[in-house]
Amino acid sequence: MKKFNNLNRNRSKAHGYRFTVGRILQLVLALVFLVFIGRFLYIGISNQVAGENLNKRVNQIYRRNEVLKATRGTIYDKNGLTLAEDAHVFTVYAILDKSSIDYHNKPMYVTNKRKTAQKLAEVLPLSEEKIYSYLTPKHKAFQVEFGSAGTGLTLSQKEKIEEMKLPGIKFIETPSRLYPNGNFASHIIGLAQPQKNQGNSTLVGTMGIEAYFDKQLAGKDGYREAFVDAENYQLPNSQKNARATKDGDNIYLTLDSRLQTYLEVLMSQVQDKYKPKALTAVVEDIKTGKILAASQRPTFNPQTKKGLDTSWRNMLVQDSYEPGSVFKVLTYSSAIESGHYNPNEQFKSGAVAVQGSTIHDWNNSGWGIIPFSQAFPRSSNVGFVKIEQKMGSKTWKEYLNKYRIGKKTGVTLPGETAGILNFSTPLNQAVTAFGQGVTVNAMQMMQAYSALANNGQMVKPQFVEKIVSPSGKVVEKFHRTKVGTPIYSAKTAKTVLKGMQDVVNASYGTGAAYKMPGKSIAVKTGTAQIAGPHGGYLTGDNNYIFSVVGVTPANNPRYCVYLTMKQPQKMSKPAETILSSIFKPIMNRLISLSDSSAKVNEKVTVPALTGKSVEKAKEDANNAGVSVEVIGTGKNVSRQSVGAGVKEDTDTKIFLYTGGQVTCPNMVGWSEDEVNSFMTTTDIPITINGKGKVTKQSIPAGKVIDKNSKLSVNLK
Repeated sequence: MKKFNNLNRNRSKAHGYRFTVGRILQLVLALVFLVFIGRFLYIGISNQVAGENLNKRVNQIYRRNEVLKATRGTIYDKNGLTLAEDAHVFTVYAILDKSSIDYHNKPMYVTNKRKTAQKLAEVLPLSEEKIYSYLTPKHKAFQVEFGSAGTGLTLSQKEKIEEMKLPGIKFIETPSRLYPNGNFASHIIGLAQPQKNQGNSTLVGTMGIEAYFDKQLAGKDGYREAFVDAENYQLPNSQKNARATKDGDNIYLTLDSRLQTYLEVLMSQVQDKYKPKALTAVVEDIKTGKILAASQRPTFNPQTKKGLDTSWRNMLVQDSYEPGSVFKVLTYSSAIESGHYNPNEQFKSGAVAVQGSTIHDWNNSGWGIIPFSQAFPRSSNVGFVKIEQKMGSKTWKEYLNKYRIGKKTGVTLPGETAGILNFSTPLNQAVTAFGQGVTVNAMQMMQAYSALANNGQMVKPQFVEKIVSPSGKVVEKFHRTKVGTPIYSAKTAKTVLKGMQDVVNASYGTGAAYKMPGKSIAVKTGTAQIAGPHGGYLTGDNNYIFSVVGVTPANNPRYCVYLTMKQPQKMSKPAETILSSIFKPIMNRLISLSDSSAKVNEKVTVPALTGKSVEKAKEDANNAGVSVEVIGTGKNVSRQSVGAGVKEDTDTKIFLYTGGQVTCPNMVGWSEDEVNSFMTTTDIPITINGKGKVTKQSIPAGKVIDKNSKLSVNLK
C-alpha cells in the first residue's frame, strides 16, 4: 500500500513538472511571437533594418536609371555628302566563372571552350588556337577579352556571333564615329573619340570641326527611370521620371568633296615622291571667304587612326612660319596705296646694307640697275627693302596692322596661333618687307589675299556653311564677313594683279613653272629661309619653305590656291616644278568652275566603279567629275546606283554600296529620285509621303538601319 502511494506521488510530481515546463514553453513561444510581431510592426512602420532604409534598398535593386544617348550630329560637305556620322562598335568578351548562372539555372559562362573557339574563329581575325588560349588563361579569371581583334566589331559581326548562341559570350557597345572617306580633310573635319564619364562612354570632339562645334554636334542625352522584375524586364507603368534626348545638330561645311578628293590625291603623290617634312594647301573662293578644299601632309586617317601619333597638329592654323616672298603681295599693295611706289624709278639690285648687315637678292649678283616695276615679278629682296624704306616704318606698320598681322583670324578651328611680328629695329623692319622676321599661319595669308578679289576689302575665311537641326531647321547660317575696312582701292588691286601676271608671263618673272597657256591666272612665288635651332638660318638647297599663291581669273579673281612645302627630302626636281604638279591641276578645275556657263546642263559619263576598292572608286569618280556617296562599312564597292556609261548631271548624287553596316543618312533636302536611288541601291525599303524635297524622316541620321527598319520620309 505504501509503495502504491509513493508511485502516485511520483506521478503527480512528474505531471506537475510537465505542466510547468509546458507553461514555460508557452510563455517563451508567446514572447518570441510577440518579439517577431513587434519587430514586424517596427519594420513596417519605420522601414528600417539595421539602420538601412528598406524602400531605398528595394529601389537600388529594382530601379534602373537609364541614360538615353543622343545621336551626334553628322558633318556634310557643301553638297550634302557625308563626311562624319555616328556609328556603334562592339567589344566581345567571354565569361569563364562557373558561378555565373541565370534565374533558370542556365549557364552564363563558356561551357565548351573548344567549340566556342572554333565558332568565334569564323568571325574574328584570330585562329582557333589563339582564341582557345584566351579562353584557357593560366590564372583564374572571371572573364576575358580577345585583344584588339575582339574590339571595334561592326553590328553585322556582332549579329553573326549572336546567331551562334554561344553561352558566356557577351558584348560591350561603344559609341563610335564613322569617317567614310579616310584621309579626307582630316585636320579640318577633325576627330571625335569615346571618353568615359561616370561609367558612360560618350563621343567627345578632340580635333577640328568636331572639337570646335562639339557642343552643337553632341546634343543632350536623355534619361529614363523605371522598375524591373527579378529577370531585369521593365515592369508595366513603372516609368517615373524621363527626359527625351536632343540629338546633335548637323553641320554643312564649305568644302567641295570633288575638289577636296582631287587635292588629296595630288598631295599624296608629292608626299610619296619628294618626302617634304610638311606640305599644306588651301583652295578658297576669296570673293566670299569659303574654303573649298584644304589639306596637309603628314596627315592621318580618322577611321583607322593611322598616322595620328605623328600628325595631330593642324598646320593650317596651329603652326606659324616665316612666309617669304609671297608676303610681298602685302608690301607691294601697301606701297602703291600709300603713294610710295614709282614703277619707273630705278635701283641697283644684288645687295643692300641695313644696320651693318647685308641683304642679298635670291640671285646674289642681282640684275644690275632695274626699275621698281620689275622688283615684284623678279622677287627682288633688295627692291622691297628700298620700298619699305620709302614707306617708312610708321606707314609700313600701319598697313601691317590693317592686314591684322599678328592677330588671329578667328576661323572655326581650335588652337589658332596669332604669329609674331618683330619690328624693333630697322633691320627687322626691312626684312619683313620680303616675309622674314614675321610669322603667320596659312589662314592669315588667305585672309590677306582675299582683298585682291574685293577691291582691298579682306573677308574672313570660313569652313562652315550652315548648322541644321535634326528636324531640318537652319539653326545658324554663316555669311560673308568683312574684316576691318578696305586696305586699298580697286586701282591698287589692279596694279598688284598686273604684277602677279608678270610673275608668270614676263620673261623675267619667277613663276614660269606655273604658266598655263590660254588660262587667266596671276601668281606670286616664295622661298623662305628656315630659322636654325641655334640662331641664324639653315643652309642647303632644300632647307626652305617653298610656296606659291595664285588667283583666277587674273583681272577679277574669285578663286585662290596657296601651297607651301617645307624641306623636301628627295628634291629630285626644282621646287617650282614639284609645287606646280599640285597647282596646275587644281587651278584647271577652278577655271572650269569659274566658267559658270560651262556648268549649265553639263553632263558627265559615270565610270564603272563596282568591284573596286572604296579609295580607288572615289579616285576614279573624282577624275570623271562624278559626285559619289559611300554607303556601308565594306572595303569594296558591290553596287552603284547609276550604271557605268550613263551620262548624268555633275550634281547628281550617286551612291556606292559596299555592304556591312548601313547608317541612316540625313535625307532632309533630298529629292524623291535620290530617295528612290538610295532605296534601290541598299534594298532598304522606304515609305515616301508627298512630293518635292524631304522635310522629315522617321529614323534620325546616324542610326543603323537594315531591311527590317521602318523608314519613312515626308516630302514637301
